Amino acid sequence: MLHRHAKAACAAFAAVGALVLAGLPGTASADPAAAAARSASDTLGVGKASPELLRAMQRDLGVTAQQATARLVNEAEAGAVAGLLQNALGRDFGGAWVQGADSGTLTVATTDAADVPSIESKGARALVVPHTLRQLDTALAKLDRAAAATAAKDVPVRFVNVRTNKVTLQAVHPAAAKALVAAAGVDPALVRTEKSAQQPRPLYDIRGGDAYYMNGSGRCSVGFAITKGTQQGFATAGHCGRPGTTTTGYNQVAQGSFQASTFPGRDTAWVATNSNWTATPYVKGSSGNVQVTGSTQAAVGASVCRSGSTTGWHCGTIQQHNTSVTYPEGTITGVTRTSVCAEPGDSGGSFISGSQAQGVTSGGSGNCRSGGTTFYQPINPLLQGYGLTLKTTNDDPGPGPGEPGGTWAVGTVYATGAQVTYGGVTYRCLQGHQAQEGWTPPNVPALWQAV
Repeated sequence: MLHRHAKAACAAFAAVGALVLAGLPGTASADPAAAAARSASDTLGVGKASPELLRAMQRDLGVTAQQATARLVNEAEAGAVAGLLQNALGRDFGGAWVQGADSGTLTVATTDAADVPSIESKGARALVVPHTLRQLDTALAKLDRAAAATAAKDVPVRFVNVRTNKVTLQAVHPAAAKALVAAAGVDPALVRTEKSAQQPRPLYDIRGGDAYYMNGSGRCSVGFAITKGTQQGFATAGHCGRPGTTTTGYNQVAQGSFQASTFPGRDTAWVATNSNWTATPYVKGSSGNVQVTGSTQAAVGASVCRSGSTTGWHCGTIQQHNTSVTYPEGTITGVTRTSVCAEPGDSGGSFISGSQAQGVTSGGSGNCRSGGTTFYQPINPLLQGYGLTLKTTNDDPGPGPGEPGGTWAVGTVYATGAQVTYGGVTYRCLQGHQAQEGWTPPNVPALWQAV
């Protein structure tokens, strides 16, 4: 918990399109994977990534300018293909991740060797594993329940590692991890223990990344600007304040108050601002703004950058989704673990991949001088839980019914596998996101598959 107490981009992206997942069939228009891949970069606004974000990626990921631009294209398109395969494999699915300096390799895991040809036909690398993602998620949920009952502070971080096909426990004392596994009744074959001295803590201390102050003292960072009907405000971390906590902005001018907050369990909150503050679709950079165009979840291994009021811009990669972490104040579940650094005061700030909002900074360990690990609360569950709409334009139309008839609707948060109807056709969601104006299912095969 990092909370501070205080008294010619488009051309470049077009040029690297050919680097994307070289195995993808690029001409077979009947192939949904090919159609999804061709549209993914456009749908997710990859070409709108700011030069500043690309420079930060080069600095923190050790990549070249060409690799940074290629990486964002590849990650967008890999996400679409991974979503198609997850839906196709069903219970066999063991997870997916990207790797390589330009994220040019997508690996999809399955428990059934018979799935290998279909995975490879979509341009992905296939890996046969013993455990399904569902089995691992179930094991993690059991471990989380046991940890809540025992206050397992010596096993502070737990996550499903799709690369190793195990639930990883990071433990101060390995004996504590063994005891937790036994208490949870989880098969030890599903678990891998890593000895770690890390002791994560919430990152204490209306543009994403800007500072704000709680009750005139503590400082946190704005996550993403949102609307709730006609009310404007922002999403941030729950540990920064409780309902009724008042806020002032980076300029110490009266700003608003917390409307809802959850911590521990989750680390989510939103602040309603007064009429002097206007929500914008931007995240603060060190020398300019980065526009937010959506909230499509990036894959494991993808690049991600963070903006915070203490340390500014820093980048790294997504290491695991669905991570559980025990802070001194309690356990948080469902956060994402990253290699990005952060420090006190960065709490609540923006995590963004390309132009897609990923989440709000929760907590971590280390710092931005020696490096560290930081966890973020994914933005889509936060938006869904509080009925908020992410600000992505300066003229936001707000939620509306599906057109020309059906269950799809702007402003709704959809998870991978969700089904909607639109224009008399049924579609299945490929990547978790909040529906935006213009992202109608037939127009964005990177996000929706007709069934």
